[in-house]
Amino acid sequence: MKTFSVVVSGLLLTGSFAMANDAALLKKAQDNGLKAIPQSKLEVLKLVDNAKNPITDCKVELGKKLYFDPRLSKSNLISCNTCHNLAMGGDDDVGAAVGHKWTPNPAHLNSPTVYNSVLNKAQFWDGRDPHLEAQAQGPVQAGPEMAAPKELVVARVTSMPEYVAEFKKAYGPNVKITFELITDTIAVFERTLITPSRFDAFMHGNLDALTKEEKEGMTLFIDKGCAACHNDIGLGGTMQPFDASKYNLNVGGFTGTKDGMIKTPTLRNIQETAPYFHNGNVWTLKEAVKLMGDIQLGMKITDKDADKIVTFLNSLTGKKPEIIYPVLPIATDKTPKPDMN
Repeated sequence: MKTFSVVVSGLLLTGSFAMANDAALLKKAQDNGLKAIPQSKLEVLKLVDNAKNPITDCKVELGKKLYFDPRLSKSNLISCNTCHNLAMGGDDDVGAAVGHKWTPNPAHLNSPTVYNSVLNKAQFWDGRDPHLEAQAQGPVQAGPEMAAPKELVVARVTSMPEYVAEFKKAYGPNVKITFELITDTIAVFERTLITPSRFDAFMHGNLDALTKEEKEGMTLFIDKGCAACHNDIGLGGTMQPFDASKYNLNVGGFTGTKDGMIKTPTLRNIQETAPYFHNGNVWTLKEAVKLMGDIQLGMKITDKDADKIVTFLNSLTGKKPEIIYPVLPIATDKTPKPDMN
């Protein structure tokens, strides 16, 4: 009995010690600016909603249709989902985004994930727009992307009675369907693409949500300085100085803003969003971690430590919202025809 009591006491002490370490790690994460996606739907709504265009079920469903509709492109072939594929981590799994006439992005820019993009403080790699509504306008019109002038997009959408009826349902019977309203509605849908993960459960106090190995990786992630840029709820999404001239990361000529700033990508779902960096020139997460040590942190990260950090990063893969592919409105004889030129 005495031996049994000693063993039980030892296990209790070990468990208490582990809990204390986990609690200390949670506090360290909080002190270094790491934050969780809220647990309640109401708090999530407060986080992602736009007071100027509040989220409603009707707007979300309409925005989803527009997001998946390739007829918003000049060719009728490219939708928002082409480059930001919701079945593939919210991006396209190629180095440079491919658009109109199957043209790779001229600056060899990689498509960032649309999941959790509402959490970004800056949109686009050069951070030129702060909000999803402004961001949604760019790719639709850009020549190397969807290449559709505003007037063409409006003509396509308003030529389909089902779309017109849905806009009236979402915005009222006297709504004027403009290009800006179309892209704003896409943004409403995008605002709902939030993916809470086991990391968030840990940050909310469930100390068993992460494995021992993931906690070790999280400790290294913080101690090495990764959290200096990858922090807050988005674990990225702010503008940071970055020397893109190193290690072939300036393929395509994009080196950031005039001040050398580039948007820090979110690390949420990073396991699913290879290739990495703004030009998609790095294909493994381990290599990306080691490069960040060289470029940003001024240190060599060993293979062993990189593996541990990657183990933690994999815990950021979140639960995706259920997306049912929509049946799109039927075109009419008034719908402008595809233009491949």
